[in-house]
Order: sequence, then structure tokens, then C-alpha cells
Amino acid sequence: MTGVDLIYSHFPKLSDNQKAQFEKLYSIYEEWNAQINVVSRKDFEFFYERHVLHALGIAKVAQFKPGSDILDVGTGGGFPGIPLAILYPKVRFHLVDSIGKKIKVVQGAAEALGLKNVKAEQIRAEEIKGKYDFVVSRAVTQMEKFIPWVDNKFKSKQINAYPNGIFYLKGGDLDAELKPVKRHKEVTELSNYFEGEFFETKKVVYIKMI
Repeated sequence: MTGVDLIYSHFPKLSDNQKAQFEKLYSIYEEWNAQINVVSRKDFEFFYERHVLHALGIAKVAQFKPGSDILDVGTGGGFPGIPLAILYPKVRFHLVDSIGKKIKVVQGAAEALGLKNVKAEQIRAEEIKGKYDFVVSRAVTQMEKFIPWVDNKFKSKQINAYPNGIFYLKGGDLDAELKPVKRHKEVTELSNYFEGEFFETKKVVYIKMI
């Protein structure tokens, strides 16, 4: 199973509108990718597994309550932010990247999908003024370097089951990378939820920030 049915099977409670949005993702990104390469062409045939389902791995670890504010740092073409925004229509997502052409793709995808809960902006993480419940990201840099970019971006009030913090998608052996991080942290293996070779080394890292 490599198509949109992969998403439906792992998230069976999707509304008809959400199903339609997930189904449209492929053609939207196929069209954009022909102009601006934001998804590796060699694995585009695995788009739903390696990009959409991977992004939604965060939702297997934590569920965001309506009214939450999520910042996606280094979103690239919109991952993990766009799939999460489809899954959580009552949660606000701010997707940022320092590269303008990538944000152009995010804006185009959000518009084509009718996502009213997505704001896309070309900006460096350090320059962002807002406060958020969570920061999400997909392997943009080492965690020790990432934390200072976002450590003043969190609301003091908590409304979710997890204390406000970072959910980070990363693969491989993370012991050495996470050792210098002195905050409370949890590592969840995505192979607990998703089958297949791709997910064997993929993890969601949570760092408590408040």
C-alpha cells in the first residue's frame, strides 16, 4: 500500500473533506515539484509513505487540542505542517522557511486545499515574534543547535496533554545527539505505529520547553 489508502488505514476517522484533501495532495505536489524541487524526485512514488504518513507520525504521539498554535520550522515544501493542518482543522499552523520558493509551494498547496488554518512565511526562526504551544520540524539540524532557535517561542499556559515543547521527526541513532540536551525528553519509535523498512529507524523526539 503506497497511495492515499495508506493514510486512510492509519487514520480511519477522517471526514470526507479530509479524505478529499489528502487525496489531492499528490497531484498538487506533483505539479509544484515539476517547477520547484521540494520533494526528492527519486522517492516521489513513495510520497504518501515518506512524506505524508511520516509527518503524521507526530499525531500518533500527541493529539493537538482545538485552539492550539503550532510553529513548523524549516517546513520546506510544507512537511510536517500541511498534513498536520489537514488532520487538525481547528488548530492554527504557522509554517516558516528561510527559502522563499519553498514558501511559495506551501502557500500554493494551502490555497489549493482550502486550508484556512495555515499561515506560510519566509522568515528565519530566530526572527519570529509569536508564541506557540508546540514547535514541529523534520530534521533541519542537530537538536542542540535547534533548541536555541526556538527556546523563547513557547506560551507559558498549557492546554494540551503534553507540556508545551518540540516534536521533532528524525531518523537514526540519536543517543549522542540528544545527550547534551538537559531538558526532559522522550523518543518514540515510529515503527511502533507504521510498518515498512522506511520507518524502522524513524523517530519522534519530544523536548519539554516549559
